[in-house]
Amino acid sequence: MLTYKSSGVDIDEGNRAVDLIKGKIKGTYDSNVIGDLGNFSGLYSLKDYMGMEEPVLLASTDGVGTKLKIAQMVDKHDTVGIDLVAMCVNDLICQGAKPMFFLDYIALGKLVPEHIEKIVGGIADGCKISGCALIGGETAEMPGMYGEDDYDLAGFSIGIADKNKIISGKQVKSGDVLVGISSSGVHSNGFSFVRKIFLEEYKMSLEKNIEELGMTLGEALLTPTKIYVNLALDSIKNHNIKAIAHITGGGLVENIVRVVPKGLGLDIDAKSWKKPPIFEMIEGFNAVEKRELHKSFNMGIGLVMITDKEEAEKLVDFINNRKSDNVPFVEDKYKELMDDKAYIIGSVTDRHEGVEFDF
Repeated sequence: MLTYKSSGVDIDEGNRAVDLIKGKIKGTYDSNVIGDLGNFSGLYSLKDYMGMEEPVLLASTDGVGTKLKIAQMVDKHDTVGIDLVAMCVNDLICQGAKPMFFLDYIALGKLVPEHIEKIVGGIADGCKISGCALIGGETAEMPGMYGEDDYDLAGFSIGIADKNKIISGKQVKSGDVLVGISSSGVHSNGFSFVRKIFLEEYKMSLEKNIEELGMTLGEALLTPTKIYVNLALDSIKNHNIKAIAHITGGGLVENIVRVVPKGLGLDIDAKSWKKPPIFEMIEGFNAVEKRELHKSFNMGIGLVMITDKEEAEKLVDFINNRKSDNVPFVEDKYKELMDDKAYIIGSVTDRHEGVEFDF
């Protein structure tokens, strides 16, 4: 007789995967989580937010993109879950929202419980770093749609903010200053271009140790996306932040202009911050125009805050002297994700629209 398993879907292995990840998921719970694993939906109480004048829910969704191809090529799956969470919660904080809870979706060709354990373990770590609860998810085994070693990830995050404190960018004016916060590396966008450069054009091995990187190319590329939640919320609490931009696809060219009023532009000094070694390496190839690089990658700046000129130096000092003791979860291997460095990287102008660089 035919069975579901004979078609490539193993329900028993799916159940074993759930058993392996239960503890990691529960480790993200806070006092607002209601119920347990096994419900058809996740439940989350708003009791801790009842003091808000007009609470507003904010939502974001994203994936990890073709960075997953690198993870699959080197068979390393324990950090891409952090990337998944980061790409979602870093968007929420751009409007001043505190992430509350997170859901994930994993689609794959063949379910291997030990792989699921690593992936979800990374998602749980990302949730702990950002202070949100992992309250639900779905794993879909889809033979024929994906190869046996292939998988894709999607994440969904919900945050909350008081309506009168939502950051909109409407108050940004000419003369305001851009404060850039360091990235941990390539983060989770531009990886089709990354593979084009390193693997196709220069035929480099992901397993080769590279002296200027201090690690293998694969390890450098898989460095998790930095999570800016605690930094952003602390900065908003202590300073007048007019706008925040998460630097993802489109780089510094496309993302910051999204949060400034029409008619204004940006002048950016690309020499004003220290770039991670992976970007210095890409620049050293001299194969891509500089503006194209800053339109494709974050180039070392993962988040930008806009504030008054008089406030900018104070904000930089605050970030550079800030302690990360209030971060709910930091293992030694993720210390670099908490090592924030701030720079004044440019200003808002009314002389032109778009972005002009000083290289």
